[in-house]
Amino acid sequence: MDFNKIIDRHNTGSLKWDFMARYFGKETNELLPMWVSDFDFVCPDAVQQALAQRIEHGIFGYSERPQTYYDSLISWFATRHQLDLKQEWVCSIEGVVPGLSLLVQMLSHPGEGVVVQGPYYGSFSKIISLNGRRLLENPLHEDPKTGYKMDLIHLERLFRTERPPLMILCNPHNPTGRCWSAQELEQLLLLCEAYDVTVLSDEIWADLLLPGESFTSVLHLGERWHSRVISATSASKTFGLSTLRIANFLIPSQALREQFLRRLDAHGLDVFNALSIEASTAAWRHGAAWLDELLGYLADNRQWFIKQVDEYLPWARIVPAQGTYLLWIDCKALGLDDEQLKWVMVDVAGIAPSMGNSFGQAGNGFIRLNLGCPRAYLEKALEGMKRIAFKSANNVHPISEFK
Repeated sequence: MDFNKIIDRHNTGSLKWDFMARYFGKETNELLPMWVSDFDFVCPDAVQQALAQRIEHGIFGYSERPQTYYDSLISWFATRHQLDLKQEWVCSIEGVVPGLSLLVQMLSHPGEGVVVQGPYYGSFSKIISLNGRRLLENPLHEDPKTGYKMDLIHLERLFRTERPPLMILCNPHNPTGRCWSAQELEQLLLLCEAYDVTVLSDEIWADLLLPGESFTSVLHLGERWHSRVISATSASKTFGLSTLRIANFLIPSQALREQFLRRLDAHGLDVFNALSIEASTAAWRHGAAWLDELLGYLADNRQWFIKQVDEYLPWARIVPAQGTYLLWIDCKALGLDDEQLKWVMVDVAGIAPSMGNSFGQAGNGFIRLNLGCPRAYLEKALEGMKRIAFKSANNVHPISEFK
């Protein structure tokens, strides 16, 4: 697979490439998009072939998941993550976020709190607030070696005082790239057990690990926790299938599972996109070699970019990560507020990043960049970011006009 190949995504309805103006407020044809977390790579050949064959059939009536879908999913998790899934656990829906939203409705009442760990994915905030629940933030603490760690003391206090029924966990964590260890997850679940909190674990990034790292699901920790954990998964992030929307909520508890399936029925979510089923099945059955090659490319992208930042961008500090293809970059040394930082990135660097403040207050002064692209895009982004200078104790650089 040639991951260096440049493929023009303009005029394809791409949110990342065609709709920047909606979010950045100006004509952005010359802006390099580094924001939306999808790939600028073609998906595996096996997926394209499966889709082409299904399209050639030409009939697209109501579809259900065949046994091959379940078998490929279960085999993937057994081989990739040494996780033994039961077929009856698998509850499918068109996307992780819609499923989380239904679970928020199902497992909490209006006015109750739902805990997230900041910086947090912006859609978590949206589904909590728009469903009439209160977002309760447990800010993560940054560790110089591992990146971020949970503040379990603050979390215990939050559980004790607010009595929330739910917590949304992100593992690996978006935007920081932190993979939570078995020990951290067990400490978290002990608190959840003590305060009767159910954990919704968004594990969509689980396959996208850095070399030498491993992923621990909440489902790895044993049956003791099955009554209060739900894992959300999908092939979409792993294989670049975001628009072919199908996600799987793995629910070991029969009571929770039956309740969720009734909720799906109540919303008429009882059939599935035939192309989504084909794409996911083919990816899990035949995509391992493609993914291994991709992970090597992404790791090289990360290593290269970090080296360039260390050499050329003294104002940028990259947070250590164990997974994802995201860079979480501390830009506070520039001394700019978030709106100024946004327009320096746009007007000076010529890039469109995800702004850190969209991930809550803990993201102020940060940007998130997407490394899931050909190296040429990263080189262009770096050249743009080199134009951003700053005033330090020993050197004066021309950025004062943006302060």
